[in-house]
Amino acid sequence: MTTIPGSRTVTTDDRSATRAPDSPAPAAVAASTAVTATTSVTVTPTATATATTAELTRLLYGPDHERVHGPWRRLLADPRMRTDPGAATADRIAASYRRLRQVNRMTDATALATDPRALAALHEWLGPLDGALVVVAGIHYNLFLGSLLDHDPHEKRPLDPYLAMERIGTFLCTELGHGNDATALRTTAVYDRTDRTFTLHTPDAGAQKFMPNTGPAGGPKSAVVAARLLVDGRDHGIFLFLTPLTDEVGPLPGVTVRPLPQRPGNPVDHCLTSFDEVVLPHEALLTGEHGRLGPDAGFTSSLGSRRKRFLTSIGRVTAGKLCMSAAAVGCARAVLTVAVRYAHHREVTGARADRRIPVWAHRSHHGPLLEAAATTYAMTALHRAAVERWTSRDDTDPGEVAAAERLAAVTKGWTTWQARNLIIECRERCGAQGLLPVNGISPLAMDIEGTITAEGDNLALWAKAGAELLLAESAPPGAVPEGGPDDPAVLQSLLHAAEHLHLSRARVLLRQAPSGDGLRRWNTASPAALAAVTAHAERSAGAALLALAEQAAEPRARSLLLDLYRLFALRRVSTESGPLLSEGFLTDHHVRLLPDLIEQVIGRLADRGRQLVDAFDLPEEFLAGLPIAGPDYQRAFDHPEAHWNATEPAVQPI
Repeated sequence: MTTIPGSRTVTTDDRSATRAPDSPAPAAVAASTAVTATTSVTVTPTATATATTAELTRLLYGPDHERVHGPWRRLLADPRMRTDPGAATADRIAASYRRLRQVNRMTDATALATDPRALAALHEWLGPLDGALVVVAGIHYNLFLGSLLDHDPHEKRPLDPYLAMERIGTFLCTELGHGNDATALRTTAVYDRTDRTFTLHTPDAGAQKFMPNTGPAGGPKSAVVAARLLVDGRDHGIFLFLTPLTDEVGPLPGVTVRPLPQRPGNPVDHCLTSFDEVVLPHEALLTGEHGRLGPDAGFTSSLGSRRKRFLTSIGRVTAGKLCMSAAAVGCARAVLTVAVRYAHHREVTGARADRRIPVWAHRSHHGPLLEAAATTYAMTALHRAAVERWTSRDDTDPGEVAAAERLAAVTKGWTTWQARNLIIECRERCGAQGLLPVNGISPLAMDIEGTITAEGDNLALWAKAGAELLLAESAPPGAVPEGGPDDPAVLQSLLHAAEHLHLSRARVLLRQAPSGDGLRRWNTASPAALAAVTAHAERSAGAALLALAEQAAEPRARSLLLDLYRLFALRRVSTESGPLLSEGFLTDHHVRLLPDLIEQVIGRLADRGRQLVDAFDLPEEFLAGLPIAGPDYQRAFDHPEAHWNATEPAVQPI
C-alpha cells in the first residue's frame, strides 16, 4: 500500500504546513485549547460576505433555482401554511389536506408528477413546514398520479378528478404481514373473462394494507392497489389496480378502513384497509410493457420474471426515495439554521461576571454545529447528484438504471440517518427550548423517523446495496496523491481506500463462509458489506461536495466549501483510521495529526456559522414563526400583563 507522501511533522509553531493555500492561516491549536469564551463572533455583513452567501446559495440550489425551488420556498413563507402544534389531532390532519389543495392550486399537477427535480424540491421545502403534508403530497403526486401517468393511458380512466383533487390519490402496497418482502403480497385480483372484471380481495388479516392514508380526512379518495393478478388460476405476479375507496359519506361497498393508532410527529390519517370481493372494471388494471391482458384474457409481458414485473409496477418508489432524501435534507437545513441563529443570540455569563457572551463563542457549542453544517452541505450535494443521476439515466442500459437506483437507495439511507443525528444534536444545543414544538425542532425529530422507513426501510435498502457492491466490479484505490492529509485530493483517496477495505473484507468473509447455506454466508459477510455501503455513501457525498466547490465562481465561497469538505472528510477518515493505518494508507504520525487538523478547520469556520446557514435561504417569514430563530425570542414568552411590563409602578400597601 502507498502512504501519504510529502507531509512532515507539524508543531504548534508551524501549523501552516498542512493548510490549504486558499485558506487563512489558523491560530496555533493545542490539544487542550478551544475558542475562548471571550472571543467575539459578531460579524457585520459586508458586500463581499453578501456575495459569498449568494454564491453558496446558487451552488446549493443550482442555476435553475427559481423555477425548481422558488415556488415551494414562497409557499414556506406563506403564513397560511403554518402549522399549529397545539391543535387537536383531527384538526391538524384536516389542515394538512387543506394545504395540499393549496399546493395543487399553484402547480400543474401533471408537470409536477413527471418532473423528479420538482417533486424532490417540493419535499425539500415542505419537510420543515409540515411532515404530514409531505406524506400526503408525496403519495398523491408521486406514488398515485405518477403511477397512473407511467402506465398505459385509458379513455375510461380519466385523470381529471385527480388533477383537480376532486378525489385524492393514495397508494396501497405494504401489507400488515409483508413490508420489505412485498413480492409476497397476498391481496388478490382474480380476473373473470366472462364480464371482463377483476375481484379484489383481502384473504386474511396479514394481507390488510398497512398504513395508507385512507381515512375520511381530505374528502373522497382513490388508490392504486398492489395485488396479485390471477387469470384462470395462474399467478402472473403483482400489478397495480385503480380502486375507488371512499366517497363523501365514507368507504365504498366492500372496502373497510380502520384507523391505526397515531404515530409521533405531525399526524396523518394512517389506516388499515381491506377488500371483500370488490369488483373492478377491466380498465382498473394498470398495464405497460411489463404486462398486458388482452380481450381474450391472453397475458403478454416483456419480462419473464414476476419479480421484475412487480418492481416495474412500483417503479415510482425510486423517485419516492429521492423525495424522502429531499425531505430529510430540507429538515436538516431548517433545524441547523434555528440552532445556529439561537446560538448567536442566546447569551451566557463570560469569563468576567459583568460580561455576557453568545453560547456560540464556546468551542464545545459551535464545534458540533459546524460539523453538522459540513454534513448538511454534503447531504445536499449528494442528494443533488442522486437526483441528477436518476433524471439523466439511459433507460435502455440496465446497468445504468441499476446504478442510478442504487445511488438513490444509498442516498436515501445516508441522508435520513444523518438528518436524525443532526436534529438530535441541534435539539440538545438548543436546550429546553429545543423541546418546545413551537420552535420547530422536536416535531421534525419525529417526522424524520418516517423518512427512514418510507419507500423501503433503510437497513433493507442498504443490505441490497451492500450485496450489489459486493458482487460488482470495483476499481481499487490508486496511489495516494501528493499532499498533506488535509488536502482534498488526499482525503478523497483515503475515503475510497476505506470503502475498498470494507468491500475486500466482506468478499473474503463471503468466500470463507461454508457453502450451501446462502443465508449463513450473507450473515457472515453482511456487517462488512454494510460498513462498505456507509463508506461508499461518505465517499460519494465527499465527491459531490468537492464538485460544488469546483463550480464556485467566488473565491471565498470556494474556500468555505473546501473547508467544509475538509471537516467532513477528516472526521470520516479519523473514524476509519484504524484500517487505513493497518493497511499502510496512513502512518501513526498522520493518525495523531488528524485531531489537530479537525480543530484547525473548525477554528477557521468559527466565525462563519451564520453565513453558512444564511446561504440556505430560508424565508424570514418562516423563521419569524419560530421564536428562538430570532434575537427577541424572550418576548415570545413574555407576559404583557406582568408587573415588569407595567407603565406605572404598583402601589405597595403600608
